[in-house]
Amino acid sequence: MRQYFSIFVLGLILAFSSCRTDFDTVASSGDLKFSKDTVYLDTIFKNIGSSTYQLKVYNQSKNDISIPVVQLKKGLNSKYRMTVDGMTGNNGKIFKDVTLLAKDSLYIFIETTADITDANPTDFLYTDEIQFDSGANLQEVALVTLIQDAVFLFPNQNADGTKEKIKIDGKDVDGFYLSENDSENGNELIFTKQKPYVIYGYAGVPENKTVTFEAGARVHFHANSGLYVDNKASLQINGATSTTNKLENEVVFEGDRLEPMYSDIPGQWKSVIFERGSVNHSINHLTLKNAIVGLDFRSPSNTIEIKNSQIYNCAEYGILAQNAQITGENLVINYAGLTSLSCVYGGNYKFTHCTFNNNWSAPSQFAVSLSNSLAGASPETNPLTQATFNNCIIYGSTTNEFNLSKNANSPFVYQLNNCLLKFSSSSTNLLYQFKTDTEHYNNIILNENPKFYKPSENKFNIDKTSAAFAKGNQAYIIPIDILGITRTSPPDLGAYQNQDFPK
Repeated sequence: MRQYFSIFVLGLILAFSSCRTDFDTVASSGDLKFSKDTVYLDTIFKNIGSSTYQLKVYNQSKNDISIPVVQLKKGLNSKYRMTVDGMTGNNGKIFKDVTLLAKDSLYIFIETTADITDANPTDFLYTDEIQFDSGANLQEVALVTLIQDAVFLFPNQNADGTKEKIKIDGKDVDGFYLSENDSENGNELIFTKQKPYVIYGYAGVPENKTVTFEAGARVHFHANSGLYVDNKASLQINGATSTTNKLENEVVFEGDRLEPMYSDIPGQWKSVIFERGSVNHSINHLTLKNAIVGLDFRSPSNTIEIKNSQIYNCAEYGILAQNAQITGENLVINYAGLTSLSCVYGGNYKFTHCTFNNNWSAPSQFAVSLSNSLAGASPETNPLTQATFNNCIIYGSTTNEFNLSKNANSPFVYQLNNCLLKFSSSSTNLLYQFKTDTEHYNNIILNENPKFYKPSENKFNIDKTSAAFAKGNQAYIIPIDILGITRTSPPDLGAYQNQDFPK
């Protein structure tokens, strides 16, 4: 009986201890330690909230302490906001009597939303400090954010409170048509390099209008946003060769999260859609990243020229072309959830000195896929009148990176000349007789390593040790490579002239 009584008393003691919320603390003495002395919240656009960043605060003493105040130096006027161990304090700005146990730590999570007018006008930095205690015991951790001004393009609000819509694939989606005479932005059909652009919803190019992107233009798409080129409308991307790693003359399409953690995340925005009947498209020096479908072509109306361009990290396709007509030169595509280049439902295609790679590492993914049919379409097939690849590289992380899907009810014309191709499985399929089928394959280098510089970082340069070095046919040469470097003879395969890699 005495044993059960002792257990009962011990249980009461433990229950009392576990419910206790007060501690015998001493005042902090200015000896806190921090995981960092400055928290950089990376670049944000004006009035767009940042990601959440963390600071860890350590009490390395043997005493439980109470910090009289943890606050932002600018107080309630600060554009930063915090939570301290899950507490919101006074509007996320000021916290009183924060307890920190001996040999323990606490987390502070920090965010900001600020306007360009809040920043220093000379360097566009917005700064503040987190203050711990005061007087002789004051300790501070700096907060720094770079704020970019931008042109914001978004659907208008209707009188009934709903958003403006445009119709894509028969469905109403959040979107708007770019205007030549917008009351705030002026001519929205000309994108310049003066400020970056941030697009919400689908920005539509009206019928019989042309949208132009000048060299150096930067376009950032919010989640579920994109660009829609309507029937009889045109797109002209006029980027130019850059001389630095900042790609100062490149036109860049990407998501609107600028933090480094988002730089390679696929699927941050939707697509650039070229509607059936859209015409006269020209793309030069475009870098497109992190979409669901990079370029979505749906029309055989006019030949589309794509030169000196890069498409990376798309959740489904880098380029999806349905019965389109494309001429591609010095084009690089990598990392797509399904296929880097997918040409379906026929069409007419010619690619020269292009690098098609796919490092997604899914068993059903390809670098290049061709077909002359489309499930559910009427008619089900369309002629593939030409699919020619000259001096190209088709490679990736899986066994076979080249896929052909031929429907016998429609023409299926394709040819690979002087290409490096990854297709490791032996096949009796007549479509894949790379050594004996000279009608479709000439001078194919099969399953040799191109030795890309850093494919995981989308750097597909090669040097003289590459299997693609000097293996091209002079008859197909594009004299200048994607970086503006003169090609030698015989040319290398792919989009890059060989260079020595940095040590």
